[in-house]
Amino acid sequence: MSSPDDAADARPPARSRSGREAVVERLAELSRRHRLPAGAQDRLAVLLELLAQPIAPTAVHEPAEAVDVHIADALAGLELEQVRRAARIADLGAGAGVPGLVLAAALPEAEVALVETIARKGGFLERAVAAMELANARVIVARAEGWTEGRDHHDLVTARALAELTVLVEYAAPLLAPGGALVAWKGRRNPVEEEDGAAAAAVMGLEACPPRRVTPFTGVEARHLYLYLKLGETPSRFPRRPGIARKRPIRASSRG
Repeated sequence: MSSPDDAADARPPARSRSGREAVVERLAELSRRHRLPAGAQDRLAVLLELLAQPIAPTAVHEPAEAVDVHIADALAGLELEQVRRAARIADLGAGAGVPGLVLAAALPEAEVALVETIARKGGFLERAVAAMELANARVIVARAEGWTEGRDHHDLVTARALAELTVLVEYAAPLLAPGGALVAWKGRRNPVEEEDGAAAAAVMGLEACPPRRVTPFTGVEARHLYLYLKLGETPSRFPRRPGIARKRPIRASSRG
């Protein structure tokens, strides 16, 4: 089962450098590594300032840590072709805007919907979109299961530290257009969770791909990107009513 914050698996060791200069240098390094467009680095710096505020919905506020735990971790998704080429993205459980806001800055040609259930977090996201001057991002305060406007529309759905894989697959599948992809950021591999995710994928018209291990920053012990491709139709009975995916998740043992 997903921990409260899978990013905890990816927390960096203490840095010898500190202060604004070190954060700016790290952002520049990440910008070069991931070939970010002009303006992205400045927008990510604004996000770090927002995350440093006590009201930000995250447990990691300090920019020297957040630049890795949040920014570098989110940018690791660009190692997947399905993320880098995405044109219509839905980030589920957007919370503090990771990876959604980060991807909106990195992929200015993509439309990014930040889907968040909790209105307070939605308010933070609205302020962040404005402060970062992201013309390509919008906030949707709704449950993924109830967002009918988004059905069959997206070529990428993302999620980080939100739920078990089987639940994420059920949330994402109805929102994906044919040929689209779900990418989930996770920590250590869990064979049972992977089997359940694959079982749910088979029901939803998705195919599970081998997890991709990534190293967003030095010292990370276990970080994986889970990729599912939508190859078939998702049955019309999905999504189930809000809350059912978590209460009665599809399991490998109960498939069929």
